[in-house]
Amino acid sequence: MKKFGLADLIIIAGVIIALLVGLCTVKHFRQTADKQIEATSQIVFQVFLRGVTVTGEEFPIKEGDKTFLTIRNVPYTELNVTNVSSMPRKILSPTVKSLEVRDPSQPALFDAVVTVNDIAKITKDGAVVGGNKIKIGLPVTIEGEKYRFNGTISDVRVTSDVKIDDSGENNEIG
Repeated sequence: MKKFGLADLIIIAGVIIALLVGLCTVKHFRQTADKQIEATSQIVFQVFLRGVTVTGEEFPIKEGDKTFLTIRNVPYTELNVTNVSSMPRKILSPTVKSLEVRDPSQPALFDAVVTVNDIAKITKDGAVVGGNKIKIGLPVTIEGEKYRFNGTISDVRVTSDVKIDDSGENNEIG
């Protein structure tokens, strides 16, 4: 039997550590990523767009359209727009107490809330879509044929559980 060198001992230690990690995973002492998913659910989230400049006749995002979502500068997917609420920027009128009027100095400046829905994996930490946790304050970009706006997520709601059967179809549970 020959003498073991330092490299041989490092390789043997690495194999032993890998075997221990595998044993702990099999015996459920260590939780893997797929075990952390508690459910798959339909979620609705709102994207707040602050200070959008639109000089056209109407706001470019419409209810029922599809918009492409980019999360943290990583393209995600195209989602359905379920609601759009756009408001022109307002200021308090100096003449009448507590009266909000449209800001005459910035007539093309709007704030908007765009509501979209998606299917997400639900974990202990919240909803996950595209490998990203969807939480309030997350920066996103929504993009369509005629627009590209940066915003932040302002609301996330789980609406119903979705069961994915063997045929790959989604069935809402409730």
